[in-house]
Amino acid sequence: MNIIGPDALVFGVDDLPACRQYLIDYGLKDVGHDRYEALDGTAIVLRAKDDATLPPPMATASLLRETVYGVADNATLDAIETELRRDREVSRRDGVVRSVDDMGFALAFQVTVRRPLAIPSERVNGPGDAQRAPNQLGLPADVQALPRTLSHVVYFVPDAAKAEAFYQRLGFVCTDRFTGVGPFLRPAGTQDHHTLFMIQTPPFMKGCEHFTFHMGGPTEVLLAGTRFVEKGYQSFWGPGRHRFGSNWFWYFNSPLGCHVEYDADMDLHDEQWAAREAPMGADASQLFLFQYREKWAPSGPPPGAAR
Repeated sequence: MNIIGPDALVFGVDDLPACRQYLIDYGLKDVGHDRYEALDGTAIVLRAKDDATLPPPMATASLLRETVYGVADNATLDAIETELRRDREVSRRDGVVRSVDDMGFALAFQVTVRRPLAIPSERVNGPGDAQRAPNQLGLPADVQALPRTLSHVVYFVPDAAKAEAFYQRLGFVCTDRFTGVGPFLRPAGTQDHHTLFMIQTPPFMKGCEHFTFHMGGPTEVLLAGTRFVEKGYQSFWGPGRHRFGSNWFWYFNSPLGCHVEYDADMDLHDEQWAAREAPMGADASQLFLFQYREKWAPSGPPPGAAR
């Protein structure tokens, strides 16, 4: 099934004004009707927590109400509908197939809204592989560092094996796995290392742990994250670089009931890739980790230096 990846995540939130400002400050564009888009049209959608048009909430603190997947064509929608009708209720209206997965996450599937992007990504000048022409700056003064596309979502689930089996029915494959924790899953319509990662937790924690948008490179992750910190938002984890997926990351706390990440430079995989497995831990989770600090210029001894 040619599922490309998440087109949108829909949240039912307590504080709409705070969430709206958060997403704008994060770098998404307010296109109206509480839809906040990346450059390719993938989005976060906000609704009031008690909005009657939303799918029912989970019996946990999670504010995620629906994950909307983009697919390649109507034939894929037909295949998804047929597969899911084997054992659960499915609706189809206005070109959208809706159902619920085995963990209770509401799902929607639609022909993708993603717009093709033709934006240069970060180029690196390394000895033997100079990727920028002479006089082409690596950091132009006008770098916007805006989210380009919705990358992935991470769920807390009470039964990772059962959850994985459901998504395998829809053509997702495991690219890597943390032993006893959960799989990184890639749908057939993308080569991104993962668009879904699941972490096994007690049932009361079930919900969205974080979501992220792809940036144009590690510099954009660091620049966007620095601007976010300077606007007063609290860094949760990062910046750093993951081992599985190789993507750069920077996570932040948010009013959406989950963490929100910037990421860049994720590995691409095809059917020839063999999934790896490792125990969960700091060394397996990240290759290295930095910590934000205030800017400093070497005009004298660094703060804390012996005098």
